[in-house]
Amino acid sequence: MNSNFRYHVLSLSLLVGIAAPWAAIAASTDDRITQLERISDAHSQLFTQLQQQVSDMQRDIDTLRGQIQTNQYQLDQAVERQKFILQQMDELSSKGTASAATSGTAAASTGTASTTATATGSSAASTGNEKQDYDNAVALVVGKKDYDNAIQAFQSFIKQYPKSTYQSNANYWLGQLFYNKGKKDDASYYFATVVKDYPKSPKAAESMLKVGIIMQEKGDKDKAKAVYQRVVSQFANTDIAKQAEKRLAAL
Repeated sequence: MNSNFRYHVLSLSLLVGIAAPWAAIAASTDDRITQLERISDAHSQLFTQLQQQVSDMQRDIDTLRGQIQTNQYQLDQAVERQKFILQQMDELSSKGTASAATSGTAAASTGTASTTATATGSSAASTGNEKQDYDNAVALVVGKKDYDNAIQAFQSFIKQYPKSTYQSNANYWLGQLFYNKGKKDDASYYFATVVKDYPKSPKAAESMLKVGIIMQEKGDKDKAKAVYQRVVSQFANTDIAKQAEKRLAAL
């Protein structure tokens, strides 16, 4: 019996000795699996974050590409506008020179009867004498400060005396009167008429400068710059050119 007891004790000891290492191994394996799962989760989170960052960067790149394309388009448009403006100014200058050569400085034919005519339909008295009608229109501005009737008078004068030596001055007056009334498109038209049709007029340089000022005030800096450059080039070493240079520097 004692021998059997010893046998059972020995067997139990062997089982305990074998089971203990296996239990330790199993516990160690679980810990490793848990650790690997944590590492895997961390890698997954990192990968997700990297993917998001890549997506954000791609979106930013696409946005920048779009902005670059838009800026390039606007730049191309600005260059084309400037080329067109310079071309138009050259044409105006050349056509104005031809017009001045053909029209000369001859006075208009005098009328034999009093007429009434205005661009707006209101009556403006005419004496039938070119010089007198021009002086009367000027007097409405300088003396009476009756600007609305002055506009009518100058418009009537331009229509009645198309070949008058005062045509450039009358157009300049209309440009200035409309400018003072805030009608910049009308003002620009009359100033441009002086530049185009009467390039040799003493008012041509100032009229061209006024066109540039109107373009600048309307927010079209490209056109304004082109006009100012034209003033500096065409009327070099004049006070008007110096004013244009100052405005160019301020753009």
